[in-house]
Amino acid sequence: MLARILPGIGLACALPVAASTPVLSTATTMAEAGLVDVASLVPDIALDLRYARDDNFVGHRIHGYEAARCLLKPPAARALATAERELRKRGLRLRLFDCYRPARAVREFVEWAADPDATETRVDYYPRLDKRALLGAYIAPVSGHSRGATVDLGLIQCADDGTYCVALDMGTRFDFFDTRANSDSTEVTAVQRGNRQRLRAAMEQAGFHNYAMEWWHYSYPHEPGPETIYDVPIQ
Repeated sequence: MLARILPGIGLACALPVAASTPVLSTATTMAEAGLVDVASLVPDIALDLRYARDDNFVGHRIHGYEAARCLLKPPAARALATAERELRKRGLRLRLFDCYRPARAVREFVEWAADPDATETRVDYYPRLDKRALLGAYIAPVSGHSRGATVDLGLIQCADDGTYCVALDMGTRFDFFDTRANSDSTEVTAVQRGNRQRLRAAMEQAGFHNYAMEWWHYSYPHEPGPETIYDVPIQ
């Protein structure tokens, strides 16, 4: 299912990626790409998948997100289910913002970042930055999400029966382009920093690695085919 090599593509800010040039798979279905729905392992996992809705930094539903589903490669999905299982012992749960991301969605992000007139979301997502700074520093032409082993998530605290949950305060919203979103930022409160550390401890115990510029971003390094990205739509 491997089609063509993508030449000349860089990746910003030391995102966890394979050393080789990424290859775009010819897979056209979830099965061909070897992706599984995390809900098949944790049916009641909390989904807050922003790119399948309008409330994201672009301001509308993103191409390729035709359904609100968290898809991952099986090893990453199993590791995520392990993290969820351990957190539930402490009254906590994961809140998923994004999982597998089709390559077409990444292209849309790059096009949006290059459009100087699309600034409607600036106050909420990048209030201290000139939009031109987003390309390279925060938005790159290739995303580890397109390999199916990276997740964006937060934490929620739930009642014992799971009927009532509240989001833990992480100091910034998801996809906030700012140094305050750095995992170890000193610009947030001790409580907010502690919540980030609780998330990181749970995810690292399950085998994930955090991306230091984004408290929500975790990648599973033991992934099959780390040189391959996918463009299968989420349906």
